[in-house]
Amino acid sequence: MDIVLLIARILFAGMFIMSGINHLTKADAMTGYAQFKKVPAPKLSVQLSGLLLALGGLSIILGVYADLGAIVIAALLVIMAVKMHDFWAADAASKQSEMISFLKNISMAGGALFIFAIAAQEGASYGPAITKSLFSFVK
Repeated sequence: MDIVLLIARILFAGMFIMSGINHLTKADAMTGYAQFKKVPAPKLSVQLSGLLLALGGLSIILGVYADLGAIVIAALLVIMAVKMHDFWAADAASKQSEMISFLKNISMAGGALFIFAIAAQEGASYGPAITKSLFSFVK
């Protein structure tokens, strides 16, 4: 079952690594959208979120403090959903696509919280890992 858990972590977190790399390599292009959404320090925010997404994804896949990586990803996803995909304030033309993006981010945050809960549980296995969890909660 460990191999299935590892494959699940790769499938889940691989997207965050790629997204993080895109944030870093295409920061100039993404900065315009961040400015449009009134994100403070837009270029720095794009770069910082990219770094955190990539590191969080690597953390989950490699099992290096995967609980910390998962909680960072969950927090980023919720913040990004609220700030970048505010469908309640969108015009009629973009309301549906913003709602879909919002719900996608929120659902992935739920998946990240699930990984956090398992990885941070003392004695629980989430597959092969390089380090133990940073947090340790008793079952």
